Amino acid sequence: MAEIATPGAVPVPADAQVLTATGASATVAARMEALPLSRWHLKARVIVGSATFFDAVDTVAIGLVLPVIGQAWHMTPEQIGWLISGGFLGQFIGAIGFGQLAERIGRISTIMITTAIFALGGLASAFATGFASMIVLRMLQGLGLGAEVPVAAAYINEIAPASRRGSFVLLYEFIFAVGIVVAGFVGRWVIPTWGWQSLFLIGSIPPLIALVFMRMLPESPRWLARRGRTAEAEAAVSRIEREITASGKMIGAPQPVVPSGRAGSGTWAELFSDQYRNRTQLIWTIWITVGFISWPLTIWLPTIYRNVFKVSLEQALNYGLINNVIILIATLSCALLIDRTGRKAWFTGAFALAAFSLCLLGYLGASSANTVFILTGLTLFGITSLNLAIYLYTPELYPTRLRAQGVGIALAWSRVAGMIAPPVIGWGMSNDGLAAVFAGLGVIALLAALATGFFAIETRQRVLEEVSP
Repeated sequence: MAEIATPGAVPVPADAQVLTATGASATVAARMEALPLSRWHLKARVIVGSATFFDAVDTVAIGLVLPVIGQAWHMTPEQIGWLISGGFLGQFIGAIGFGQLAERIGRISTIMITTAIFALGGLASAFATGFASMIVLRMLQGLGLGAEVPVAAAYINEIAPASRRGSFVLLYEFIFAVGIVVAGFVGRWVIPTWGWQSLFLIGSIPPLIALVFMRMLPESPRWLARRGRTAEAEAAVSRIEREITASGKMIGAPQPVVPSGRAGSGTWAELFSDQYRNRTQLIWTIWITVGFISWPLTIWLPTIYRNVFKVSLEQALNYGLINNVIILIATLSCALLIDRTGRKAWFTGAFALAAFSLCLLGYLGASSANTVFILTGLTLFGITSLNLAIYLYTPELYPTRLRAQGVGIALAWSRVAGMIAPPVIGWGMSNDGLAAVFAGLGVIALLAALATGFFAIETRQRVLEEVSP
């Protein structure tokens, strides 16, 4: 049996250390589950959510400015598609690399590093002078964005009690949808008035300020316990308990949580272990489908209205603004209802709605701006609710030792799809094949609906350690 010794200490068997870590993890998890939702939870959600809010602003900013810079820089549809893909390439790299980092150095430290990266990348984007410089800066910004989002999702899931996790996490993710809508309103006003650069400045400066407040948050107690840092985990939980008690809330007696058999950090290979292989295959299918349809379509729509249907810039921005409101309604509905419907039913129904709308749009021929607007609106209602719900469902499917890495790699697959889809849509615009592109997206959504309906597991109101030991 391997032993690990420190100077002046009695050697402790490695197996005993694992048992100690897993036992402490169960104790910490039980104490976290006993906490009532409180002002502390709201504070944590707002602080982490402030970065997520401006993630959304920066994510849709490129779509809002494309109708302007596309013409000013004389870009072809293919160049516009690759400009969108550049951001997704950065997100792909960030999601994989920083997911592993979050398992090693912690959730909060990684969130702070990645927030700084995407904010500085967005700030620099305001000074881009052409296609070449913009695509490089979009990749830099995407690096931080792709890394921050999954790690933040892991943190929020780990501090939420099982009984309210669905609504708690999705109301946090709802901040992302609010950012989208705010970006639409702000872009509609500032782009014609102050120029496209102003939108990048508005989306990039506040996250740098939010870094100060992130230092106030404790590290995830679940992560600390799983890493064997038992004293720090207990201190973090005690700090949270004191703050909740001081606010006048009562904390119930912890209920036993069954300890899992492993401590430390997981590896990517464990994603394909007997226990998690089927989950990994399904969740990658979901992420790839959402990535292929959601953001590429959202980002392209203003340019489609402008270049294909020749509507005015103001009308294109108005269409985009209404679509953003639809996204807001969809995500709020998901946040409020998913703990009632369950994850499986919501995902299956949302994919089915998107499949029906896109296939119908392909059948009708995408012949007018109004037809595209109505049916893509229905598509966005279904698919963009999933664009946030996956940040609830994916962390539930993996254990603490693997959670941030599992979400990050799943997101990376979504970004691969996001890199492929924009040039495909651009090709359709260039070759009068837009209806065929919509029909193809509909078939992809239908296949995802079938996969989810048959193979998804239900995680509603189950303790994380129970779902994923």
